[in-house]
Amino acid sequence: MSITKIISTVSVVALLSACSTSKTNEWFITHNGNMPTNERISRIEEGNSKNEIIRLLGAPSNIVSFDKNTWIYMSSEVKQVAFFAPEEVSRDILTIKFDDNNNVVDITRLSKKDGQEIIINQSKTDAFGQEQGFFEKYFGGVGQYNPFGKSNSSSL
Repeated sequence: MSITKIISTVSVVALLSACSTSKTNEWFITHNGNMPTNERISRIEEGNSKNEIIRLLGAPSNIVSFDKNTWIYMSSEVKQVAFFAPEEVSRDILTIKFDDNNNVVDITRLSKKDGQEIIINQSKTDAFGQEQGFFEKYFGGVGQYNPFGKSNSSSL
């Protein structure tokens, strides 16, 4: 066997082993978010105050913008291998709702299987009246050149 065949064989084997789907892919998993432990979550009861929840779980990941009485704790694991698109492996969401007296009234726990895929519509809506006509396009800047930066409306 020639030396070039040996080098090319070793190179191919090295490249293919780098793409394996074994446990080494766990190195590419990123953990995001602030999810408290199940033990802490189990201690939440209806009627707890916001201060008790902060002491028990810590600060929420998010507070809903339009409803300051809804707190969200969430975490996710995202796997990315080499240049491929990232893939969400798991998602965990805890929603705590408070009443006007800042006491817990509802606790909801969701996971990735509870989510729904949203398909984004790629079509475009025409905005009529935004296109420049021939004269505006080619002669619209005539008389607007101002080399010294002064506006035309300033008085002397």
